[in-house]
Amino acid sequence: MPYALCVVKVEVMALLEIENIHTYYGHIHALKGVSFDVNRGEIVTLIGANGAGKSTMLKTTSGLLRPRQGSIRLEGEDLTRYRPHEVVAKGVVQVPEGRRIFGRLTVKENLEMGAFTINDQRLVESNLERVFNLFPRLRERQKQVGGTLSGGEQQMLATGRALMANPSVLLMDEPSMGLAPVLVDIIFDTIRQLHADGTTILLVEQNARMALQVASRGYVLQTGAILLSDNAENLRRNEMVRKAYLGES
Repeated sequence: MPYALCVVKVEVMALLEIENIHTYYGHIHALKGVSFDVNRGEIVTLIGANGAGKSTMLKTTSGLLRPRQGSIRLEGEDLTRYRPHEVVAKGVVQVPEGRRIFGRLTVKENLEMGAFTINDQRLVESNLERVFNLFPRLRERQKQVGGTLSGGEQQMLATGRALMANPSVLLMDEPSMGLAPVLVDIIFDTIRQLHADGTTILLVEQNARMALQVASRGYVLQTGAILLSDNAENLRRNEMVRKAYLGES
């Protein structure tokens, strides 16, 4: 008697799941039912015009803003009940818009501040070596006061500080803002290297062309809601995206 072939479909859970998020600034409804996910090892980008809600989504994900409705799950655990430093300890770490380094601390002190959730000194030293290997300029300037660094070096420092916390998901908010084109290329080369090393990244970037070159998938936000989602290649070819965000006619 022949054996019946039984096919079992296994549903793979996304690393980060955003579901029906509603976030407000006072009475202003900034995010209106936003849902998306990020798989382990992916770069996913959020693109959209200024005021679309991109940075608000990252701040909500990192716990800096608390949504009135919806869930943010990391490996199935809802993060919305945690405070920002607890979200960092869980593994979701943000590189903030505008760098936000500690200007009066040295480069090394800034990096050590990023490891405040880690109690294992050997792991801290290992992470510090990883950051210095990724950003040799920071090794050279580790005793220099952070506020005296160039804009590009400060972006490296902000990224390195976030990496010191051993993130499961790295949130990057406008990493190329205010940088010269040659430095933008360096920052995006770093993002590619982080991806190659297995880092999962949720990227918000005004430079949609560059974002879609490094991301595997993307979501277009408009006035606090997701207007469009697709893989990065299809978004680059989408007529609306090309006209509105890539500057093509």
